[in-house]
Order: sequence, then C-alpha cells, then structure tokens
Amino acid sequence: MAGPRSGGERNRHAPRRHPVLRCVVVSLLTLIILTGLIILIFWLIVRPMPIDYTVDGASIRGFNLSSTNSLNATFDLTLRADNRNRRVSLYYDWIDVGVWYDDEMVALSELSPFYQPRRNVTRLETKPAAVAVSLPASAAKGLKHDRSAGEVEIEVRVRARVRFKVGLVKTRHYDLNAYCSPVILRFSSSTSFDRVYCDVDFDAD
Repeated sequence: MAGPRSGGERNRHAPRRHPVLRCVVVSLLTLIILTGLIILIFWLIVRPMPIDYTVDGASIRGFNLSSTNSLNATFDLTLRADNRNRRVSLYYDWIDVGVWYDDEMVALSELSPFYQPRRNVTRLETKPAAVAVSLPASAAKGLKHDRSAGEVEIEVRVRARVRFKVGLVKTRHYDLNAYCSPVILRFSSSTSFDRVYCDVDFDAD
C-alpha cells in the first residue's frame, strides 16, 4: 500500500490559479490601454467640436387667451444650427421644437429629418402652434400680464435623434438637447429681435 503523499507532491499537483489570474489582469489592462489610445488618436485626428444652436428670429401671432385659460397662438421661429467640425457630419433622424412658458409646454412642432454636412450652417424655420392649450391659473395670469406689458418671455427647446459620420463610419444614435432661454417675443412687429444662444448637450443611448 502506498504511503501518504509528501507535501512536495501535493504542491506539484495543486491548481495553478495565480498565473491564470495574472494573465487575465494583464489582458484587461492591455485592452483598456489600447482602447484609450484609439480614443486619443481619434480625438487628435477628428478634433470634434460642439454643435452651436441659436434662435435668430422669433415672433408671435394669433394670440388669444380665453376666460377659461385656453391659449391659442402661433410662434414663428428661426433657428440656426452651426456644425463647425471639419471631419464630422450629422444625420438628424428626427427633430422637434417645443415652446415652454412658466415650465409648461404650450406648443410643439416636428421638423423633417435632414443631413448636415461638415462646416455647415443650417437654418430651421418652424411654426409651433398652441391650439386650445389649457394653462394653469398661474401661467395664464403671467401671460395676461405679459400681454399688457407688450412682450412675453419663453424658452425654446430642441430635441433630436442624431448620428455622427466620420469618413465612412457612422456612430450609434445620440440624443441632442438644446435649451434656448430667455427668448423675448414682442407683440409689436416694429421691434427687432436679439439672437439667443442655446445650451447644447448630447446623451448616448
């Protein structure tokens, strides 16, 4: 009958976990470093720049606020989307423009999908309409006061679903959000409009 195995024999047959673990860790670190280098090289070559949005024109017509706080109005808006990138173009798969007053959305319009080339300025004309929109009492009171004062302050919000294109490569979808405030609408058509710059951000899926 064979005697018990010595400690040396048991060690020789023990599973070699540590070398495998080290190999996995080294592989992960190498992958992280390579991914970081690829992103850095991409950034150095492409030099992506933010998309600038401004409201270049805005007016209001057909304004009517009923005794039951129901609003009817049409907002004529001209927006300017400036893609300053030399190597990045954009696909807008959908885009809508909302008009907000006192944290209430009062009008919304959808624009047609479009492609924006590199180093391109695209002007977007849209006419969101409020049709019998029921307003809270506080918002209606504010609008009545603004009408008497001759001007109303709104916020314009742009939402879009976009993809970027670099060379032949298209990225996944991103959500573009632009917040333009304060946009001052004057009821007198003889007054000029001051351009409003928007805050723009992108969110990945």
